[in-house]
Amino acid sequence: MNIRTRRWVLGIGAIGLASLFVAAFLRLPRFGGALHPYGDRATDAALARRTSNVVASINFDLRAFDTLGEESILFAAVLGTVVLLRQTRDEDRVPPRSAAVDPGVRRYALIALPITLVVGLYVVAHGQLSPGGGFQGGVIVATAVHLLYVGVDYRALERIRPVSLYAVGDAIGEAAYLLVGVAGLIGGTAFLANLLPYGTFNTLASGGTVPLLNLAVGIEVACAVVVLVACFLDQAVEITEAPANAGKSAGKSAGKNTDKNPGKAGAE
Repeated sequence: MNIRTRRWVLGIGAIGLASLFVAAFLRLPRFGGALHPYGDRATDAALARRTSNVVASINFDLRAFDTLGEESILFAAVLGTVVLLRQTRDEDRVPPRSAAVDPGVRRYALIALPITLVVGLYVVAHGQLSPGGGFQGGVIVATAVHLLYVGVDYRALERIRPVSLYAVGDAIGEAAYLLVGVAGLIGGTAFLANLLPYGTFNTLASGGTVPLLNLAVGIEVACAVVVLVACFLDQAVEITEAPANAGKSAGKSAGKNTDKNPGKAGAE
């Protein structure tokens, strides 16, 4: 296929896509009008499933499969970052030095850390009841962890942030979402179907599988953000280029040892 043919194919496809968009826009309800078919149906479905937060009902019930895709995008992004920013052979890891922190900044960060952590956990736990949820609460929890870096130093952050453990948590959160979906298939319904008892309206146990999916997302997002920031912080704080003459010096030393005592070098 030559360039001219490709341009014709691209042009025809673009015209067809634009026509579909225009046709869809023409059928949208008038702005500011009283007709809201999707919103009315979403609200009725949320209330029928004892979920007082309609947004959470849409994300983790009506469109739970779409949310799985969004969660998987973050999981794949973190995985790609870990692979791309891993330490290579021509890099050295230098222990970071302790840096002086302004007393006011230290005081503020250490006071804000537990408050931020509690707020993040609250947002995750109450995602089916009030604005927020796993995505928002997970980011808040990850922010609380990194306030230790702001208030103390990088070494203090490393002590409470074993990257391998958070990487496992990231995978557990992703797998938990999938397992809840598979439970629907085992229960004889559809993948990610809301099959648990709906509970009492406006309580933590309401919403069926919505709280479980919300919790899975909260774990995955919190751990993913911690791992993601850790990759960039390691590059900025600890990882340095290895000396250019290190490899040459090692090669010369090996050559001298081999010349002086080839038998010993071979045995080694």
